Amino acid sequence: MSEHISVLLNEAIDSLAIKPNGIYVDLTLGRGGHSREILKRIPCGHLYAFDKDEEAIVKSTANLKDFDNVTIIREDFRNFKNVLNSLGIEKVDGVLMDLGVSSPQFDEGERGFSYKEDARLDMRMDTRQSLDAYKVVNTYSLNDLARIFREYGEDKFSYPIAKKIVKERENAPIETTTQLVNIIKSVKPQRELIKKGHPAKQIFQALRIEVNDELGALKIALKDALDLIDVNGRVVVITFHSLEDRIVKNAFAEVSKVEGSRHMVFALPSEEDEPKYRLVNNKVIVASDIELEKNPRSKSAKLRAIERRRL
Repeated sequence: MSEHISVLLNEAIDSLAIKPNGIYVDLTLGRGGHSREILKRIPCGHLYAFDKDEEAIVKSTANLKDFDNVTIIREDFRNFKNVLNSLGIEKVDGVLMDLGVSSPQFDEGERGFSYKEDARLDMRMDTRQSLDAYKVVNTYSLNDLARIFREYGEDKFSYPIAKKIVKERENAPIETTTQLVNIIKSVKPQRELIKKGHPAKQIFQALRIEVNDELGALKIALKDALDLIDVNGRVVVITFHSLEDRIVKNAFAEVSKVEGSRHMVFALPSEEDEPKYRLVNNKVIVASDIELEKNPRSKSAKLRAIERRRL
């Protein structure tokens, strides 16, 4: 089992512009790599860390046992604002989201995330929920499967793969990751199978996104994070595929653009017309060559950060 390496760790910490007495939120605690670095820098502050994965909570609690200024909460990050409000927290100085599936989730075959390990189709980040990959594969309609594969996996063979799944499950349920991989491989032509990258990667991504409603949760959490940060506070997000990055890019662009005056084209916008937020970096931040060499999984990572300028 590989150790989880926090992607873009230094870049994320730098982008947060941490204040020693600030209140910070890590919405994707994982094994606690980013949280540990935040905690080192807030001796007079506090960190609220969220994760819905029980194993991540157990491991990170042990990893952060030396710190007494952290509150670890097992909860879907779509609900983080309500949780913080219930604790009396109305404003925070920074919010971090690292949207990558952690290495242990991929590497622990029994979780059913990996197309390289044989396991029951699962893919739940929160094992308390009922919807899993098995239910999606075996109960969703042909059209719904095709839509998920197309929209969330961007796989050009979405419809024929969905059609083959529906046909196969008529004989017996599709229970394991290996069964699904073999179905996907049987549909794709040889020219696709010999391409770099696993032929099942996009379909597995699509199932994971559907099972965990990752994009829906992201949209909610982004909106609430932008609302919750105080003046000079920052929201930092690390994404790992184009669907996530597009959502973050558009959300940040929407709140940081200057509208200007509609009546006087050449008039400068007043302070009230200035956007409440500004992009910390106009260009997306990606992993350095040194990090790529140490951790190939950082290749697809993109970091975006935004700062609140006024209430």
